[in-house]
Amino acid sequence: MSTNKLYEEILAQPKSVEELDIPQNILIDIILRLLYTEGNVDFRRISQVTRVPHALEQILDWLRKEHLIEVSQSSASHGPLNYIYKLSGPGEDRARESMDRCQYVGPVPVPVHRYSEAIQLQTMGTRLVTPAQVKEALRDLVLPDNFHRRIGPAINSAASLFLYGPPGNGKTTISMQIAQLISGTDPIWLPYALTAGGQIIQIYDRLFHQEVENEQRAAIDGRWGLFKRPSVVVGGEMKVESLDLRFDPLANFYEAPLQLKANGGVFLIDDFGRQQASPIELLNRWVMPLENGLDYLRLRTGQTIVIPFRALIIFCTNLDPFNIADEAFFRRIQMKVGIFNPDEPSYRRIFLKVCQQTGINFDENSYLHLLEKWYRDDNRQFQAVHPRDLLTIIRALCNYDNREIHITQELIDEACEIYFVKH
Repeated sequence: MSTNKLYEEILAQPKSVEELDIPQNILIDIILRLLYTEGNVDFRRISQVTRVPHALEQILDWLRKEHLIEVSQSSASHGPLNYIYKLSGPGEDRARESMDRCQYVGPVPVPVHRYSEAIQLQTMGTRLVTPAQVKEALRDLVLPDNFHRRIGPAINSAASLFLYGPPGNGKTTISMQIAQLISGTDPIWLPYALTAGGQIIQIYDRLFHQEVENEQRAAIDGRWGLFKRPSVVVGGEMKVESLDLRFDPLANFYEAPLQLKANGGVFLIDDFGRQQASPIELLNRWVMPLENGLDYLRLRTGQTIVIPFRALIIFCTNLDPFNIADEAFFRRIQMKVGIFNPDEPSYRRIFLKVCQQTGINFDENSYLHLLEKWYRDDNRQFQAVHPRDLLTIIRALCNYDNREIHITQELIDEACEIYFVKH
């Protein structure tokens, strides 16, 4: 990352309205709307909301000269930093007009071109994780040897990852561990909001963006926050519309789509192929971001803005991959990793690990009974999730009977009768 350019040019604290690099009217309207909604507001509050303290005196002086705001008489003798501001009559009229156009009140937005530069500088060729870190993240899972080598390179290149295979073998768990791992790497500077074409796009979402402390905060443009790398997880509820700018017709500003909120982190599409939109619709939407690393978002005005797409996108599916996508799509997915049913030795290791994690004593005879009666006799496939689920049922049965938690052949049979669906 070109640290000098990031900190000295893009994130530098703006000292004037001009250095905000946005139309002056955007800042004016945010201040007027704040005064309209809150009434009498002091300088500190305006600074807290807009996050541009060094540009405020200049713009507040201009608003006073234009007779759009007034300073409360009681505060006039205490200096500009202690002034309490309120709207004048003409200011109230203009604020009302501004509210009709847009109701956004929050951090002053950053121009989209600065955001694009910042994302590229914080993601290009950056080594995020080491083999040791990936192994540690996956240590609670029983996986094939060197499995980490299928995952780690995708993380560091922010490439795409397609996890497929039968259900119950840890695809979602692996994905969540990857997301948690990336979240714990170097944090990322992101703006709270963007502006493009005179419109405001809110990026910050408290569900996905967790801010961290930073010693350089005082020297940084307050319109940016330092966050853990975001993890956005969606499942069957996702629609194609979730990937487009969402315009709020009441507030009259935009909310960033999911992939924009995930930029610089992880975007996990779980249970791919079972979304409300068809796989073809979703795949067509992802062609350009996957191929070029660019996402094209359209404003209601018809203007298109181009955003670098720099999230690790993970597709997880239980379905046959070739029933939901074609070769052209898979060529655009750099890493395809199958997660299959464990073999018998791996199943035993999983069972032992779950016993250890849950504090239940392993019983060899009961375990062999489980294999013989409920797997070999029924020709049932092993699944990695079975030990956890069966031992959870055994624990519940013992608690119900107010007995010490243990494993017996009888409890194995009772748990399996409850758990497995009969043919």
